[in-house]
Order: sequence, then C-alpha cells, then structure tokens
Amino acid sequence: MEILKNKIVYFDGGMGTMLQSSGLKAWELPETLNINKPELIIDIHKQYINAGCDILKSNTFGANRLKLQKTEFTVEQIVSAGIKNARVAAGDKLVAMDIGPTGQLLAPLGTLSFEGAYEIFSEMAIAGEKSGADLVLIETMSDTYEAKAAVLAVKENTNLPAFVTMTFDEKGKLLTGGDIQTVVAMLEGLGVDALGMNCGLGPRQIKEIFMTLRECCSIPIILNPNAGLPVTENGVTRYNINSDEFAEEMKSFVAELTEVVGGNAAAPTVRPRLASRPKAVSHITRPAPRKTMALTQKPSLGKALASSRTKEVNPNDIIPMNDDDFAGF
Repeated sequence: MEILKNKIVYFDGGMGTMLQSSGLKAWELPETLNINKPELIIDIHKQYINAGCDILKSNTFGANRLKLQKTEFTVEQIVSAGIKNARVAAGDKLVAMDIGPTGQLLAPLGTLSFEGAYEIFSEMAIAGEKSGADLVLIETMSDTYEAKAAVLAVKENTNLPAFVTMTFDEKGKLLTGGDIQTVVAMLEGLGVDALGMNCGLGPRQIKEIFMTLRECCSIPIILNPNAGLPVTENGVTRYNINSDEFAEEMKSFVAELTEVVGGNAAAPTVRPRLASRPKAVSHITRPAPRKTMALTQKPSLGKALASSRTKEVNPNDIIPMNDDDFAGF
C-alpha cells in the first residue's frame, strides 16, 4: 500500500473495551450496535480520529454467520453498517474491515472444516469490499490454519490489501504451537501486505518477540498490543498501563522503524495518546527482502493448496510460474 511506503502509520485502539465502558452488556454482541446504536460507534471512531490515528478498524470483528445466527441481522447488514459508521468518522483517513477469528477451532483440533472457515471469511470480506472498506485487517489469530483460510478468502474474493496480526504468548508461540518464523514464512508466502501481532500482551512483554519478528520479516510490521496485562479489581477487569506509559513504551517501537502501530484491548480506555505521537519517519529503511517466489496470477485453487495440512495436493492444482520466478534458487 502506498501509505506504508514513506511514513509510520497509526491504527486506532480497541473497540470492545470502549463499548464496555459505555455500558455494553455481557450478552450483547458489539457488532449489533452498528445498527442499534450507530451514534455510539461513530462517536468512538471520532475520538480515535481526533487522537490522530490514520486507520480506523470497523466494528466488525465478530460479524460472522456463526456469531450472528441468533440475531435478526445478516452478515452483510452488520458489515455494511460497520463500514458506514467508520466512514462517517474517518474523513480522509482509511477504514479497515476488521475480521476476527470464527470462535471455533478448525479440524482436526475442532469441528469446523477449513472450507467452512474459508466460506465464513469470504462472506465477510466480500461484504466489506462492497461496503467501501479500504483494506482488511485480519486480527487476533492464534492458529496458522485459520489465518490461511482468512487470508485466502480475502485474496481470492476481493481486491483489498490484507493486513494480518497474530496473537503470541510471551515465548513467541501461538495457541496452536506455531512460532514467529513459521507465521512470517506462511503469511509472506500468501502475499499479505503487512503482518504483526496484537492482543495477549502489552508493549513491555512484546519487545523480545518484536526483535525476532524484525529479523525474519521483509514486509511492513504491525504492533497493536494491549495496554499492559489485565488485572481484576472488584470484579472489573482493568489493564495496568495508563495512556502516558503506553505512549512512552510505543515510542521505542517507532524508533525501531515499525511501520504500523496502534492499540488493542484497554488501549481505548487509556486512549493511546496518538496526538502526542513522534513525528512520522519520512523514509523507512527495511532489511533487504528475501527473494521469494511470487504467484504470477491471483490464486484460484487456494483452498486446495492451503488445506494441505490434511490433504494431499494434486500437482495439477499448482499454479504454473515463469522461469524467471526461479532465478537465483
């Protein structure tokens, strides 16, 4: 994306904790407020714009058919309203169609098939592009298999740029066991436009993970940490970093030339002080990218290729490449 070529880009913070502080009930789906209380969603988006963010995430994190099946709304209705609300607040800033996990484990660990997840994510992505999103942010992924399904759904069904952030533990591992190097190799191979991490940890806990990420990643990096770690006081969950501390911690990542930074859970409560952010870097120096083989056309059989964890791939399904793609190997 053009915006990533010559400046540090700032995401907004999380939506869920802002809604909780505004009275969201435990049984309410945050995404339904796009239709039931659009003025509340727009106001939160505007607060982030006023704080200085460059990209708003739409309130569509859980807007999939599994989570919406007990509501009166369709995926397209919720996504369309979510993108519209963000667009009202965004002005000339960008709107990212936010896609979170399905909420189910994929087979063989769970019951949801790869194809089923692909269809769920495709429905969301198509609705997002139709509604006018500028890009897709696939976030809070803890399984490389589910992340594959989401990326391929976006790549094969839309023309939108795809950003992906995964959730690691303090040892740099996913819930399903994948490590940073594996994640980077997979996502770069799938052709995402930027990748990184969100949720799970605060800025103090992700520093070592970030350094590993910098060593093996050749595309723009995204950091959207929580505002520290959660603590429970009188039955209420809070996070242990305030706005000034969050901003100070994030400055070190900007100095390391992270391309995209923002906040996740509870960062909204502390409102990540983007207005006092460091000046954008006018020229970003990245490590020389590793030479990779790129697909010469949009993949049309991604489901078969990506589901190779449980299926044999037919050689006839592999998209041919030009001889130039193999130069240097």
